[in-house]
Amino acid sequence: MDPRIGWGLAALFTLVAWLAYGIHGLAFAASAIVFWLLLTFSRAMRVMRNAGQAPVGRVPNAVMFQAGLARGMTLVQVLAKTKCLGRKVDGSVDDWRWSDDAGASVVLHFERGRLRAWQLERPDGAT
Repeated sequence: MDPRIGWGLAALFTLVAWLAYGIHGLAFAASAIVFWLLLTFSRAMRVMRNAGQAPVGRVPNAVMFQAGLARGMTLVQVLAKTKCLGRKVDGSVDDWRWSDDAGASVVLHFERGRLRAWQLERPDGAT
């Protein structure tokens, strides 16, 4: 979800709660928004902790990994799928590589935190 939409909904929720219940509604809306932010932060930290414990840039099967990718995925969603951090591609700003034991690799290109393109690279002689 676009953060502008999320914050817009939070502001609308706060306004409706204020109009309906006054200060008590405002307190409820604030606590609900803080709870949602804590859940989001907790999820991101769990994904990063799990990714930090695995070998960098390794996936069990690069072909299956690239088959599960979708344009617009966030980096946190990709890290949750791979369960490891990617290797930075030299000479690029937002390109990351994940490889498997057979030598195949997937290069992902991110723009503004969203997956825009990816390319599967196979070793010579692979089918």
